[in-house]
Amino acid sequence: MDVVLDLLFTSPIGLLSLFTILFIIGMAITLLSWYKRKMNSPEE
Repeated sequence: MDVVLDLLFTSPIGLLSLFTILFIIGMAITLLSWYKRKMNSPEE
């Protein structure tokens, strides 16, 4: 397990992978909250 975490946090490919995972999770949270707001607002 230490080898995997070392590879994730020290190598350039690992850092890019970590950034991609965090970006996708952040985008999912943002889109979910935006969709919830749009569904709850009675505009039409």
